[in-house]
Amino acid sequence: MLSRRNVRIKAMQMLYSMSQDKELGLEDVVRRYHANVQRSYDLYLFTLLSLTRVAEYAIQDKAKKMSKLLPTESDKKFTAILGENELMQSLVRHEDFQRLLRQRKMPARIELDNIRLFYQDFAKTEEYRTYSRKDSYTPEDHKEILLLLFKHLVNNEPFNDFLEDHFPNWVDDESLVVGAIKKTIKSLPVTAGAPFYEEHAPNDETVQDFGERLLRSVIEDDEELLSIIEPTLRNWDADRVATVDMILLKMALSELLSFPSIPTKVTLNEFVEVSKLYSTDKSKDFINGILDRLMKQLDKEGKINKQGRGLKE
Repeated sequence: MLSRRNVRIKAMQMLYSMSQDKELGLEDVVRRYHANVQRSYDLYLFTLLSLTRVAEYAIQDKAKKMSKLLPTESDKKFTAILGENELMQSLVRHEDFQRLLRQRKMPARIELDNIRLFYQDFAKTEEYRTYSRKDSYTPEDHKEILLLLFKHLVNNEPFNDFLEDHFPNWVDDESLVVGAIKKTIKSLPVTAGAPFYEEHAPNDETVQDFGERLLRSVIEDDEELLSIIEPTLRNWDADRVATVDMILLKMALSELLSFPSIPTKVTLNEFVEVSKLYSTDKSKDFINGILDRLMKQLDKEGKINKQGRGLKE
């Protein structure tokens, strides 16, 4: 689930924390980095659980309608198919998935009042009214309504607040979690016993071989990286460079020097994009300009060694 950009951002955040707290050591920062990565995966699990609970609330809604002294014709036609369909039930009855949720203490975080409000808001939509009163269904009908439900939730401010209350990293990880949940919905029904959720778990190649290695190299080679960057600043004093911008420059420089399989253009573009999200309006031009100078200088000195054709520009 985590891309290299996500990992770069998490490494940047740890480096920023270290710059603000001088008592943090290398191993402390690495531990925090891995905990942050795990929170991203937990956020995926929690969001998927929340989706299933909202869908399952249809069963309670059906019971309430049928318990009325005089249920209306509309009440009688209503079905709890949103929660009872085979796609949703494949998640609800997946023993290994439910066990993982319990191990991560996810169910305990779900508040029924919130689930009820999210469901009731979606129940007002014409799409749901039409779906819940159909005479017959196809798997595609269920898949479509679940995607609509998830889209409705993500566009719902209280739902966003609900996720952020439990996982502050929702702000940073929203796009990757949304993509992972959509992919999960499209793959439904899941096979009993198949670890579908592992597809979105952190993998060592991205998290450890790339992310942790990058994080460690920036910390361990800090003074050397700064000595290479300073001459390219020209009229800028290094102390006047925004903290986040300097961190991004050091990370990009380390990537240029120590990761031979990553194309130089990818490194430049990635850190310019990250600067747009996490630094000032002028940072993208500043980062782009400094990295361009660094790449030309290092290439001239023969210090950029990339493996494979087209990796150096």
